Amino acid sequence: MRIKYLLPLVAMFAIGCTTSGNSDDVDRRVEELLSQMTLQEKIGQMNQVSGGYQFSDMIREGGVGSILNVVDPVEINAVQRIAVEESRLGIPILVSRDVIHGFRTIFPIPLGMASTFDPAIVEQGARVAAIEATASGVRWTFSPMLDVARDPRWGRVAEGSGEDPYLDVVMGVAMVKGYQGEDYADPTSMAACVKHFVGYGAAEGGRDYNTTMISERALRNTYFPAFKACVDAGALTLMTSFNDVDGLPSTGNEWLLSDVLREEWGFDGMVVTDWNSAGEMVSHGFAEDLKHSAELAIKAGVDMDMMSFGFLQHIEALIDEGRLSMNQIDDAVRNILRLKFRLGLFDNPYVDESLAREVAYAPEHLAAAKQCAVESAILLQNRGEVLPLRDDVRKILVTGPMADAPFDQLGTWAFDGEEAYTVTPLAALRKEFDVVYEPGLFFSRDSDTRGISAAVRAAKGVDAVVVFVGEEAILSGEAHCLSQLNLQGAQSELIAALRATGKPIVTVVIAGRPLTIERDMANSDAVLYSFQPGTMGGEAIADLLTGRAVPSGKLPMTFLRDAGQAPFYYNHPMTGRPNNGTETLLNDIPLKAGQTSLGCTSYYLDSGYGPLLPFGYGLSYTTFEYSDIAIDKSCYSPNDTIVVEYNLTNTGKYDATEVVQLYVRDYVGSVVRPVKELKRFERVELKAGESKHCRFELPVSDLAFWNRDMEYVVEPGKFGLWVAGDSATGEAIDFEVR
Repeated sequence: MRIKYLLPLVAMFAIGCTTSGNSDDVDRRVEELLSQMTLQEKIGQMNQVSGGYQFSDMIREGGVGSILNVVDPVEINAVQRIAVEESRLGIPILVSRDVIHGFRTIFPIPLGMASTFDPAIVEQGARVAAIEATASGVRWTFSPMLDVARDPRWGRVAEGSGEDPYLDVVMGVAMVKGYQGEDYADPTSMAACVKHFVGYGAAEGGRDYNTTMISERALRNTYFPAFKACVDAGALTLMTSFNDVDGLPSTGNEWLLSDVLREEWGFDGMVVTDWNSAGEMVSHGFAEDLKHSAELAIKAGVDMDMMSFGFLQHIEALIDEGRLSMNQIDDAVRNILRLKFRLGLFDNPYVDESLAREVAYAPEHLAAAKQCAVESAILLQNRGEVLPLRDDVRKILVTGPMADAPFDQLGTWAFDGEEAYTVTPLAALRKEFDVVYEPGLFFSRDSDTRGISAAVRAAKGVDAVVVFVGEEAILSGEAHCLSQLNLQGAQSELIAALRATGKPIVTVVIAGRPLTIERDMANSDAVLYSFQPGTMGGEAIADLLTGRAVPSGKLPMTFLRDAGQAPFYYNHPMTGRPNNGTETLLNDIPLKAGQTSLGCTSYYLDSGYGPLLPFGYGLSYTTFEYSDIAIDKSCYSPNDTIVVEYNLTNTGKYDATEVVQLYVRDYVGSVVRPVKELKRFERVELKAGESKHCRFELPVSDLAFWNRDMEYVVEPGKFGLWVAGDSATGEAIDFEVR
């Protein structure tokens, strides 16, 4: 179902929104207002304050440009009245909030949304979030997170689109367009803030806030593309990251914020720090004190300070001392005022206080959230076709700590979702089956095994067992990193004990990151993985288990056998000694084996080379056959478009959707190239037994990369191309570019 508010997706890199009035009119109004402002009022616009602080007097004196974490429309209107009617110049306040995957109606976490490989449903989710949040007065969200993340130990993998730069581009643009809508000044338009610029997802050891070492080439080939695409799509704001890149904290990195973002990409939006990231440059040892950090941030190109108060306290002195210029302050304030004019805040600063509850949990919003949760679930295993549950399965045991966990089901960064509206799997399945509920464990970290025996006893009297395991919401997200990724507590013991009953075991994992579940898959007949699915997750899972819906989700991150394999990603550069498929594992090594007797290729002695499951993997209740894959010619020029055609047949018994993926490889480059790169994907719906002739069009220019001379070019040479259902299958079709 597509809700009425959804706007069509336009070309990926096109400017997606219009402004409140034309740009010349906005610029004129900005300059007129700027000319009337005192230095103190300019500094106030550069200051953002969180709810909980007493800021009414500051606003009245022009000392606050934005507030965050206030969502009561009555309170927001009261704040705006002070700003608009009691301050000298009447500049409205910009109200912001972390609206990450829904406001009231919570969609799957962003990693789950990426699992859909469906930018239309992701745009729809962002539009729903914008409609609900703006009804409360929130006009700015700190989303989407565009951090390419290749280490599942990092808790914030939950908040992004996974390990692939192209998937990150597509999902990021979809979210920007959904948040901002067609017209920035529409009251339902919420400014997007692309974050975290840049490289935050590459934190060493998967530990939040940690250092990163990323070359300029890697930044440009891997970490920049989604930011550049979202800037081109009209993203209004950008947030600096906590981390340093090659020793330079992003908040004080002039090359990133001025040379690349402003000059090279032409970004005319507003740049905000992350929470106190200006102040944290002192902790980095990059700034002497808060005054120095404010100087470095403004010189680099930051416009607004979130919660360090360094701008408020020190800009005036920095100007008096000649360390900052008035032109630098004026440029920052121009960007802030331009944003407020674009959003129409000067013309329409107040919100209808009755609207918030009218739009929250609207039927079409709940329907969209459910559809997204359905599409995001990934079927990892289905031995003996246990799923969907057959008609003769009437009585089931529902067990496990995530079966009835309405708060945790919402996932990380769901500040405004209400668990009273959450439909859990237990509630949904009770409408479908004769359910025996025995939790076994009461929360995901529960190590008390006394409840497991009750679950085992209950299993003896049912037709099938559905066990819900995973992670509480608090175990993923910002600052929630793990060094081990096995199921917490006694969850694996619960699955193993239930396996011993001989009943069909369906394991549903509800988690915020890829977990290492190899042993749990061995004790399960079927495994369905649902990245924390949000408000309607229970109904979505029930539809999937009963067969009313067929799984179509695909993995946006590689699933590891063991956390020690991290970071691991499918599109890694080729090594000089690649694994050749032969491995001598730890327990097979002869005593006194020779130093070079194991082959000297790239793998782990204890876990081998390959992951548990590859990027792009996901099963269905049916099977798909790819045939007649062909390209239109064998040699191309840089200005050509590669036309790829293929036939896809649904060879099973269920109507279903396959996510078809197109990968390429540049066999020889002036720098070492990835072994594969995702370049296109599409969702193809097929009736049982139906075949379709399909095609991709891939401009040769999409094969460009930043070469050894730091030039963005398509290098001539030989390439491989794959069309398949995941990153690890399919046969290569070779072609040349001359």
